[in-house]
Amino acid sequence: MLYVRNVKPPQPVVAKPSSPPNDPVPARTAGPYRDLIRAAATRHALAPELIESVILVESNFEARAVSRKGARGLMQLMPATAARLGVRNVFDVRQNVEGGVRHLRYLVDLYGGNLALALAAYNAGVEAVGRYGGIPPYAETRAYVQRVLRSVALARLRVSAESVASAEPDAERAALYHYEARDGTAVYSNLPAERLSHARRAVVEGTR
Repeated sequence: MLYVRNVKPPQPVVAKPSSPPNDPVPARTAGPYRDLIRAAATRHALAPELIESVILVESNFEARAVSRKGARGLMQLMPATAARLGVRNVFDVRQNVEGGVRHLRYLVDLYGGNLALALAAYNAGVEAVGRYGGIPPYAETRAYVQRVLRSVALARLRVSAESVASAEPDAERAALYHYEARDGTAVYSNLPAERLSHARRAVVEGTR
């Protein structure tokens, strides 16, 4: 399971083509892409807030964004990844989002629902995660993972009993739940309270 304490907002790590790398870029919202994002998230049993957070950090909702490394579109797909996913026009919003969400779903499954590892692989590649046995010690990747998780947390992502019941059986693995320990620190997990192990619940409740 994913277990994260005291997530702090890192500095932006994605350079937007419309602004110099060091210039602050105001955060945009899903806007006209919201319905498309939510439809893709539903098809692949991922929380739409997670997809929106990935897009926010990746491209700031710039459909024609191109990174210094060549990643393109809303979900910043590398050409090889796009080709493997069958994305013919990486700047076509629908194709880009569908391909990116499908890739993220694959990574979430690959790492057993561990969002931190899935996000690290989305940013740095599966090979890097495997090489280091976890999140690679790259400043960019670590900042990326923290920033996406922080964005999801700030969106106050909640999966109600109704939404979980109507989604795919393993959809809640991609959800992020927020708890507050007795000492006031923030704790985030991809499991609801009733499914935490005794040991994890003790940590959340501040008894360990």
